[in-house]
Parts: sequence; C-alpha cells; structure tokens
Amino acid sequence: MSISTKYNPAETEDKWYSYWLSKKFFHSEPDEREPYTIVIPPPNVTGVLHMGHMLNNTIQDVLIRKARMQGKNACWVPGTDHASIATEAKVVAMLKERGISKKDLSREEFLAYAWEWKEKYGGIILEQLKKLGASCDWDRTRFTMDENLSDAVIDSFIHLYKKGNIYRGIRMVNWDPSAKSAVSDEEVIRKEVNSKLYYIKYRVSSSGYQEEEAKNFLTIATTRPETIMADSAICINPNDERYLHLHGKKVYVPLINREIPVILDDYVTMDFGTGCLKVTPAHDLNDYELGIKHQLPVIDILNDDGSLNDKAQILIGEDRFIARKKIAKMLEESGHLEKVEDYKSQVGYSERTDAVIEPKLSLQWFSKMDELAKPALADVLNGDVKLIPEKFVNTYRHWMENVKDWCISRQLWWGQRIPAWYFQHEAPVVAKTKEEAIEELINRSAERIAFSEEEKAGFRIQASEFITQDEDVMDTWFSSWLWPISVFDGFKNPDNPEINYYYPTNDLVTAPEILFFWVARMIMAGHEFRGQKPFTNVYLTGIVRDKLGRKMSKSLGNSPDPIGLIEKYGADGVRVGMLMSSPAGNDLMFDEAYCEQGRNFANKIWNAFRLVKGWEVDRNLASPNQQAISWFENRLNEALSDIEANFKQYRLSEALMATYKLVWDDFCAWYLEMVKPAYLQPIDAETKQITIHYFEQLLKLLHPFMPFITEELYHDELFGERKEMDCCIVADYPQIGNIAESLLKDAESIKGLISEIRNVRNVRQISPKETLPLSVKINSEVDYERWSNIIFKLANISGLAIVNEKITGAASFMVGKDEFFIVLNENIDLEAERERLTKELSYLQGFLKSVDAKLNNERFVQNAKPEIITNERNKKEDAESKIKIITESLAILAR
Repeated sequence: MSISTKYNPAETEDKWYSYWLSKKFFHSEPDEREPYTIVIPPPNVTGVLHMGHMLNNTIQDVLIRKARMQGKNACWVPGTDHASIATEAKVVAMLKERGISKKDLSREEFLAYAWEWKEKYGGIILEQLKKLGASCDWDRTRFTMDENLSDAVIDSFIHLYKKGNIYRGIRMVNWDPSAKSAVSDEEVIRKEVNSKLYYIKYRVSSSGYQEEEAKNFLTIATTRPETIMADSAICINPNDERYLHLHGKKVYVPLINREIPVILDDYVTMDFGTGCLKVTPAHDLNDYELGIKHQLPVIDILNDDGSLNDKAQILIGEDRFIARKKIAKMLEESGHLEKVEDYKSQVGYSERTDAVIEPKLSLQWFSKMDELAKPALADVLNGDVKLIPEKFVNTYRHWMENVKDWCISRQLWWGQRIPAWYFQHEAPVVAKTKEEAIEELINRSAERIAFSEEEKAGFRIQASEFITQDEDVMDTWFSSWLWPISVFDGFKNPDNPEINYYYPTNDLVTAPEILFFWVARMIMAGHEFRGQKPFTNVYLTGIVRDKLGRKMSKSLGNSPDPIGLIEKYGADGVRVGMLMSSPAGNDLMFDEAYCEQGRNFANKIWNAFRLVKGWEVDRNLASPNQQAISWFENRLNEALSDIEANFKQYRLSEALMATYKLVWDDFCAWYLEMVKPAYLQPIDAETKQITIHYFEQLLKLLHPFMPFITEELYHDELFGERKEMDCCIVADYPQIGNIAESLLKDAESIKGLISEIRNVRNVRQISPKETLPLSVKINSEVDYERWSNIIFKLANISGLAIVNEKITGAASFMVGKDEFFIVLNENIDLEAERERLTKELSYLQGFLKSVDAKLNNERFVQNAKPEIITNERNKKEDAESKIKIITESLAILAR
C-alpha cells in the first residue's frame, strides 16, 4: 500500500472494524481450545458513551484481544440493562412531549411506548462501543428483558420464595419521590449539603400557660421541621440531669397541639444538639427502631410524591420542601421557633433521579441475604475470587458481614413483574403464570375443603376473572445479578454446551461503586443457581476525574464527548490516552493531552514504518549491525517479560507504558538509529529482514492496545503477502525468549555514554557533524570494543583511547564507574566545568541521602522485596563511586 506522510485514523478504523465483523473474528463457539470469557457490565439501555465506559471497555478489549492472540477461545458477551427507573423516566418524558400522561395509560399501553423507545434509542451505546474498537461477540448481544433472561429472573424469584428466602412485609425503605419507587441502600448517594438547624420549642402539657418560665418548654433541634406533625414522642437520655423534671411528662406538638409522651432511652446523646430528640417513626430509620422498642404510633404524613397528606393536618398537598419553609415561618409567628442556625448535613439522594430520598414505611418484597452472602464472602477471603486491587477486600468483607435484606420490589411498570397473585382474602400466591397461580389456590383450598371437580371448575372461572398480579416489578439488579448465567441460557437449559464451556467466566471489569450491589450479588447468584463462582478475577477501575480532581458529570460540564475525542485523536489515540494513567482501583485524572500523546504515539509508529519501508537493500553488503541486533532481541525479550508480569497482575497501565517505552525509546530512538544506513545509502539484507521481523513483533505486541493502526500496517507488503484470514487480530502473540542480562546492562552504559557525548555537544554548541576524540579511564567490565561501531556512529567520535590517568583540562563525565574525557580544540572554561561538577556533586549527595534514608528505615527493609533492596544498594554503591570520582576531578581543577 502507499504510505502517506501522516497516519489518518478515519481512513482505517471503519474499514478494519467492518472487515473483522465480516470475517467473524469476534465470534466464539465452544471448541477444544481453552475458553477466555468476559461478560460486559451491561450499560443502561438509556445510556450514551461516557468516559467511565471508555475506560472500562478499553480495558476489557485489551484483555480479550490479548487472549485471542494467545490462542484462547475468546468470548466477550455484550448487552444492555433495562434500567427500570432511568428508562421509565425517559419514557414518561417522551410521553409528556407528546401531551400524554402516564396516569392516563394502561400498563400495556405504557409498555408499548417503552418498547418503542427502547428500539429507537436502546442500541446507541453499543454502536458507540464499536467506534472504540470493542471486539465483542455481537451475535451474542443480550438485553436483560429478552424473553429467556426475563424468564430466568422470574424463575429465580420463585426458587428463592419456595426456599424461604423471599418474603413480603412492611419495612422502612429508601423512597424516591420522583420515581415514586423504593430504591436499595446502594442506590442512595450521600451528599454533604448546606442546611438549617431549627430549634423548636415544645410546651410541656402539665405546665399550664406560664410561658415565660423556660422549664415549661423543652427545645429540640431538627433539620426537618416539616415532619413535626408526624412526631410520636420526644426522647431524652434517662441520665440527663437537665431533664429529670420531664420524666413521665407529655408535650404538645407545635402548630397542631397533639399530645405526645416524653420517653427515656440512652440512644440519645446528651451532648448533641439540645439533648432532646423528636421521634418520627414513619420518616426516619432510627426513629422507626425506637418506635418499635417503645410501641409508638406510626404517622406517615407524606404522599408518594413527597407532598403532605391529610394526616399532616396542615399544609395538605404542599411539597415537603415548600412546607419546610412555610412551617418555619408559622413556628416563628406562633413563638415556637427559638432560633435557626446554618448546618452541614449528610443527605441521601437517589442515584437515578437525584431526588432527595425519604425514609418510608412501605409494603415491599425482600430477599434474605445472610445465608446467600456466606459463600460469596468466603470466595473473596480465600482467593477463589480475586479483587484487583486487593485494597477492596476489607471493604467487601465489612459489607458482606453486615449485609441487610434486599428490597427487591419497585413501584414501576418497566421491568420483570413480581410473579405474585392475589385473590380475595387469600395470602399471595407466587407462580409463573396466572393459570399456575389458580391451580395453586385450588390446591391450597383443597387442604381445607374437599372440592368436587365441578366446584374446582367453578373456582377456576371465578379466580380467572378476579385474580390480580402484583403491580410492582423487580429491582433491575435482580436481573443483572444473574447476568453471567442468563447470557448463556443457564436457567432454561442448565446443562447446555455453552454454559458448561464458558462458565465460570474469567475476568470481570467494573467500577468499585457497584462492587456490592452487582459484583457481590453475582457471586451469590453463582453459588445459589450454579453451585460455583461466576468469575475468577474482578478488575476494579478507578473513577475518571478531570484535572481538578472532580468526578466527570454532565452537570459540571467537565466531561468531553468520547465520540468527539475519537474523531479528533483516533480510537487508538484515545485508548492509549485512557490507559496512560489508569492503574486498577485508582482514579484517573483525565487530561485531553493524554489522547494527544496517544495520537503522537500512533504517528511515531507510522513514521518508523515509513523509514523502514523506504530502505533500499544491497544484497552484496555484509551486516555491520550484529551487536545492535543482538541487543534489541534481548531488550525485546526483557520487555515482553515485564509486560507479561504486568498483565498477570492486571497492571494494564504499566503494561502499556512498558510497551510504549520499548517502541518509542528502544526501537525508534535507539535501534533504528543504530542500524539505519547513511543518507541515500542502501542497507544490507540481513539487517532489513531482522528489523522487519522486530517491527512485526511490535505490531503484535501493540495490537491489544492499538488495534487499528497495527492491523493497517500488518497488511502492508513489507511483511509479505497476507491471506484473507491472516490478520493481526488473530496473529500469534509474541513469545518471551532468552535474556542476556550482562548484554543489556552493558547496553545501558553505552546509551548513557552516547547521551553524555551529545550533552557535551549541546553545552559546548558543537555541531553533531564534528568528530570528537574520546578517552576513557575504565573501572568497570564494559567491553567498549564490542560496541565501537555503535559509539562511533551515534556519537560521531574520531577514536576511543584507553587511559590510566585523568586528562587535565578535558571535558569529563561519568558513565557508571567509568570516567570519560573529551579534549576540545578550544580552551576549556575551568570555572564553568567546576560549576557543572559542583552541581552534579550536590545532586548525587542529595540522591545518596535519600537512598540511605530508605536503607536505614527498618520497616522498609523488612517489607520490601529482596530485588528492591538489592536495587537500592546498587544505587548507593553507584552514587558513592561517582561522588568519589567527581571529588577527585574537582581537586585536580583546584590545583
């Protein structure tokens, strides 16, 4: 192919992605190979690609592409989550634009609109992932409300109900007034907000009307004056001497003058607020527990939308926050408001609608979690499931050891409907279909009454007309916790070839914030329904933040458009940019400059390719580059070893940086410079052939990170003729060969020498074309003769002389233990040389001090790996040697 001067991603990305799809490179079927399976964390069907998705799916694609190249049967299952609350909100908004209200529709009519919305918008994010290069098996795309997946949800509910794990009851839940639905604890986001603390005076009922006496009142401090009408008691600590006179007393609730008791409980902290606590069992979880303990009435004054109901007696129909302001004013006017203070408080917000959560007593369905949690906790503690990084294990353990029952019902229409049926005054029947529910009712009744067949028939007719199904749907997470099983049809066909081959999966890549209400629950479901874990490794990504450390969000306007980034920098550039600074579990401070760096890297690869492709071969030439060739082969193997070690520990950022340095520094900046022929001169055949081989290995190594440019270059004629299915995506991943440590160590000395000579040229403003005489006082075992061709070529020296004494008046520098001298034609500026050496000495003395501090730190020495300790001691020895030689040089200059 013709090579343009600059890499153009737009010309290659769609071409190669379409080609991969057409040749089914992403598709997997069970066979004799080792499977490598990832199931995608299904993004919400409402979603569009954001930076968190970019990071998460780039990591997954790197892992799946590498496994594919290693000969494994790589299967990456994509799909989307129906996202009950978020999707229903989108559909309601769509209907509002059309002038339609949800309350005017039947359930069936609303669901028809919801499916219409899903078909129109639900696949956007998956199409965007293709732009990123995600090599998912799109033939396996799943949706959590597909028929088989929905059946799995219903079946699992029935299974757990029959087992006694699911029950229905009235309990305090997190209520989202915007969605008009319960949400789980994990879907509540705690935010610190600026609030007000209202000090409200309650009159003691037996005090008469001598209001001027302070003891006739007690004062409570609350951030929620709008809930005083729901007060059932005032609680004080029995040991609080300030309130001994209130024991056994009653007080009046301000504004409505309802009498409530003063109760005693050491739950109240005497030194917080006024030491008096208003107890509102219907609107606070802790108050609810106090209410149960003291048998207090529960007065729920809020409607499902957060407005006041008739039990409030005043301001009926007002929104809770408007009511707060009005009641504060009413309290002030009636003399019941002592003062108001500014106050910072933690307030729960719905993750889905951003509405302030209301604690609310509600009749809901719950799943017991204590028994389900035990094997899921054991898996992580014994290492069967590895959390990466390990710092999350303790957090996971704390949550699992204190797990609460899961509220699994939601007051919505979009989702899997609770399979519970109601008939007259009978207890609910849990069954998959209406017909099964009716038969269960007949069987239940038959245990009490002897039914004739005729009576049974009549009962069926009556029940069929009047039986009703529960209106609620299940929590979306109650479907996604089955994801690794249900995507392989593991419920309907529990012994099918695919579930047996692909399950358990290998790696899960997800965000730490869903560790508990998705990852942990998937492990629970795996044990409950398959008897084994669903995956082996959980790679927990960090949060993508902006340069100021703020989490990226639409409201802040600090999140770039991922598709716009891809159009600007290319998918490969963006992938590299995302991975540059994203170690597992640590937040990524995203800067668009990373993507620019990724694009520059692609251009560097492109330009290196143009250089090699442009070399003309003279087959009569012998190779002068054996040392360079040998060095790079060993350096490549060393890098492969490091990269593989990073992959095994899921340090993908480090694996990328090792690859980046290998290509940019070692291959482009050093190896190609070592072997390239003089301007307009040919190269020998052996050098070009081995260079092409190295380049091909680098393309394979780069492919998981940068799939598009590598595939494009891989098909160039430079690498020979390619067959239709001979693509980089399925090429053999590079294998690690032998590593000659001494050769690599010497190479670093030679590179250091060349860099120092170039530095002398820069400082002295000597042209690179001017040859320089070089002398060396050798104190090491480096064989400079073996490297002479490279030194002469890259440093442009006229000769290399071995000396036994220092050369006075020459420019000198240290490389390792060896001291080098360049005798310049000009008179050396002794003062400038003295200043340079003094600065270098000062730096080395500071460096030595820092190394000594580490080695003298007993904790560091005890905990660090042996190779790290050895490395630090080598640093110390090297620094001391250099300090000695510089000190001697300064002494000579002082004569």
